[in-house]
Amino acid sequence: MSLFERIANILKKPEPPKPEKSVRDLGPGDIVEVSLVTYEVVGSTQSPKRKAVFLTLQDGSTVNYLKIEERERVYYELYTAIDGRLDSVDEIPTTIEMEDTVYHMEEQYSGNVFSKGKTPFSSEGEQYVWEFQSDNRKLLRIEWQDGRMMMYEGELVIPGDVKVIRAT
Repeated sequence: MSLFERIANILKKPEPPKPEKSVRDLGPGDIVEVSLVTYEVVGSTQSPKRKAVFLTLQDGSTVNYLKIEERERVYYELYTAIDGRLDSVDEIPTTIEMEDTVYHMEEQYSGNVFSKGKTPFSSEGEQYVWEFQSDNRKLLRIEWQDGRMMMYEGELVIPGDVKVIRAT
């Protein structure tokens, strides 16, 4: 190495540190552990307006969904898709009873979402969401986008039960 190259290396600015990857930045190809089960992230639906992401997780043939939302702290909810339908998306009730569990509407919102990978809705666009909670803390989520409705049943996950194994 010549004297000129050495001086140039001394004067060269160091590379800025890469920003740390947030759990909301996870996407297809990443590996995450939720409640001691290791999943591959195969899809993600970002809702930037709400600082939230809805990840499609796969472990073998099992597919689950992890909602990560950043508010005053980070909230995690693990869902499984369920079969079900409602008569009209225009008349979502504030109380739903399923299998002896009564769910009460907690929140209703809509906004533009952006999808990557394998997700329940293959397109980006306006999505409508209704979230319910029962007295025994079970969760119910209804999504509607482009004329298609999905229903999920889930539960809250404590932050200590979610671990990022590998992020690309």
